[in-house]
Amino acid sequence: MFKKLFVTALAVAVVGGMLFGSNALSYLSTSCERVSESVENSVPIEFQIDRARKMVRDLEPEIRRSMHVIAKEEVEVEQLDKRIEVSDNKATKEKTDIMRLQADLQTGKSVFRYAGNRYTVGEVRQDLSRRFVRYKTSDATLGSLRDMRDARQRNLEAARQKLATMMSAQRQLLVEVENLEAKLKLVEVAQASSDLQLDDSQLARAKGLMADIRARLDVAAKLANADTSFQDEIPLDAPAPDDITDQVAEYFGVELPGDSTIAVAKYVEEK
Repeated sequence: MFKKLFVTALAVAVVGGMLFGSNALSYLSTSCERVSESVENSVPIEFQIDRARKMVRDLEPEIRRSMHVIAKEEVEVEQLDKRIEVSDNKATKEKTDIMRLQADLQTGKSVFRYAGNRYTVGEVRQDLSRRFVRYKTSDATLGSLRDMRDARQRNLEAARQKLATMMSAQRQLLVEVENLEAKLKLVEVAQASSDLQLDDSQLARAKGLMADIRARLDVAAKLANADTSFQDEIPLDAPAPDDITDQVAEYFGVELPGDSTIAVAKYVEEK
């Protein structure tokens, strides 16, 4: 199986070298980049946003581990502070005792009494020497403890700063993911609006049809209410004759002037 794959890859490389010569590697790398970009561009944006949100949420375990380390370090620093405090108090007491013995030896006495006991000057000098050696060792240890505490305190502050930066970055990334999702929704709304605008022809046709129907109804209403001269009924009243004035004058015995356009009636009622 692996042999066949190796032979196939070798054959492809040989053919590519024959066709493209020294530029075969450049063609191959460019083709790989094009394919990678094409595959990435074909991935839906919704999937990419969900992927980004998951990557941001995957930071949560690392943040929790950092918080645990910081909390543990804080406890150890507190314990170290207590240890330094105890050692410091002890060193202060030891220094006081050493200074007391040193002052007593400078008095020139040969016998000393402490807590009801009698000690020679040699015993006091030996005790002072032992106390001084222990003090110097304790003082060096106390200095090392302080240096250790200071170093761990600096590391603790750096870890706190790193954690704060990480948490701030996570919150910022979450906000950016939400902004991208909102922007995607706005794009979808804009695309939907564009689709509606492309379908304006259907709306225009509907409006035109309604206008035609309204016009036909208006015409029908006018035809229904209009007076037309086309009658299919038999006329019952005869039209007024053209010589109606002559007939009226003759009936009532009224003389009509020959040349006047206004008739003056001389009607005398019979008695």
